[in-house]
Amino acid sequence: MAQYDYDLITIGAGSGGVRATRLAGGWGHKVAIVESSRVGGTCVMRGCVPKKLLVYGAHFAEDFEDAKGYGWTLGDVSFDWPTLVGNKNKELDRLQGVYERILRDNKVELLRGRGVIVDPHTVEVDGQRHTAEKILIAVGGWPTLPDIPGIEHAVTSNEALDLPDLPKRVTIVGGGYIAVEFAGIFHALGSQVTQVIRKEMILRGFDGTIRAALQDELIRQGIDLRCETTVRSIEKTPSGAFNLRFAGGDEHETDLVMYATGRAPNTKGLGLEEVGVEMRENGAIVVDENARTSVDSIFAIGDVTDRVNLTPVAINEGRCFAETFFHDNPMTMDYTNIASAVFSQPPVGSVGMSEEEARRRGKVKIFISRFRPMKYTLSGREERTVMKLIVDAETDVVLGAHMVGVDAPEIVQGIAIALKCGATKKQFDATVGIHPTAAEEFVTMRDPIPDPSPEHTE
Repeated sequence: MAQYDYDLITIGAGSGGVRATRLAGGWGHKVAIVESSRVGGTCVMRGCVPKKLLVYGAHFAEDFEDAKGYGWTLGDVSFDWPTLVGNKNKELDRLQGVYERILRDNKVELLRGRGVIVDPHTVEVDGQRHTAEKILIAVGGWPTLPDIPGIEHAVTSNEALDLPDLPKRVTIVGGGYIAVEFAGIFHALGSQVTQVIRKEMILRGFDGTIRAALQDELIRQGIDLRCETTVRSIEKTPSGAFNLRFAGGDEHETDLVMYATGRAPNTKGLGLEEVGVEMRENGAIVVDENARTSVDSIFAIGDVTDRVNLTPVAINEGRCFAETFFHDNPMTMDYTNIASAVFSQPPVGSVGMSEEEARRRGKVKIFISRFRPMKYTLSGREERTVMKLIVDAETDVVLGAHMVGVDAPEIVQGIAIALKCGATKKQFDATVGIHPTAAEEFVTMRDPIPDPSPEHTE
């Protein structure tokens, strides 16, 4: 049998790659992980974690305002963006140390540099070649930018996390969850925010009722939402601001242009095509249910496969890979009823099918509750919560649960367990709620809304 330097080399030390490699290392296999940037990957260093910290920071503006209705008298309050960014970076440094220790504790060798696959069993890292019985690709995704004049003036979510100063005017291009989240952050911290989207509504792919409710709330808050609008060019003005020209000729001036129009698998320059790994047109690696590519010794997990691009999914894919090939315990990832969240303001929680998806499958019953959260009855805030259940009309199984409002991600995480277990609406109804909470609405919705006319079911 051929002898290799390692049993496994993983390229990419993000959440999925670290999980797979440290499990294999902990079980006694000789493993290495290649990373050219910071250990921790997109989620920890450039995504979920730092973004959530900024969301927390931004939300204090609303909390201070609401406190007045509860008898609190606040003095002058002020916000310092560099302090928030600096403290956020200290936490990222701490987390990087935690990840590096996890690797050391599980005897994972960290190879610093850019990894390139030379042949089915060889990875070259900054000129030095290493061989392995198996190679795992876990390099994640990277923000994409359109090819328009002046695009070099735009930033992505990567740079937005570390701006030296808080801009007075921010224009965000995109209608997905990253765009919506950063629009909420900048708006709450005092920036004048314009959001430009190509379609008529934000959050494509989410349930229509939730999308509409959040969009209405963002507009009510004062975010300038430009729907069905496309940016044709960006120019820097003599004052240092930026001028955007829209399709149709309208112009718009801003101090920061941020693009959040999508991410693509970060596969360019890895040598995958040269060794015969099949990829899709967008650079995503094609894999089977065991994460194996078209080359028997090469595997891929996480966003680089462009299946379900969520950190917990990459972590679970990493575990399934390690259990199957390094622990004699075959496992495959189950992609049904994966919960997700948008940390907008207010936030969104979602699990299972949207109403649109469910109606294409068969007859459904729809339950919706709209109310003002109890917290806002004294503060006077007009923000509303919307909760929704989609139920199979024939089997009574709950197909989807969706919410926009305070604590939505925390609440829907629990509801996701019920959907994973195949819970029925009857079982939801039999569950005693906790009062007074918003979450109890999920077990007290009794009357379905009337079915729409056939032309409005798509």
